[in-house]
Amino acid sequence: MATMSRLAARFSMRDPVWERHANPWSAITRLPVLPLLALSVHGRVWIGWWCLVPVALLLVWAWLNPRAFPPPARTDNWFSRATFGERVWLSSGEVPVPAHHARAAALLSWAGALALVPVAWGLWVLDPWVTGLGVALSVLFRLWMMDRMVWLHADMARVHSPYAGWVR
Repeated sequence: MATMSRLAARFSMRDPVWERHANPWSAITRLPVLPLLALSVHGRVWIGWWCLVPVALLLVWAWLNPRAFPPPARTDNWFSRATFGERVWLSSGEVPVPAHHARAAALLSWAGALALVPVAWGLWVLDPWVTGLGVALSVLFRLWMMDRMVWLHADMARVHSPYAGWVR
């Protein structure tokens, strides 16, 4: 968990950034980053070192994305609640989360990380099927994790009133 908190700190995720990140467009436009990164790296076959240009742009977008959209007028949607759950999860050092959520989040995080192995291997050997399988699994685990974060936020909002106040 300390690693996740450090990652959030590295991304400078303060309250105003979290409010902007709760915009559904933030999540929707962030989901294709991994598939596009894989395509860009695979593009070295066609465009050589120029493939680093879209890679760099996508990495900049990954950092910029939580800041790129205004705070949403409404946050009673699945994407906003997934962001709230992620925020709760990253704050679990201060406000502990139930053990079943912690276990599920850890398992889904590991599964998502393991799905990157076929992505890396497929890109190394230029096998689009292995790369595609890894990307599909990674996105699947990411969506599953987001769904779990919606559930985590709902459970925690019942017992910790500041979390309930995020939904409007």
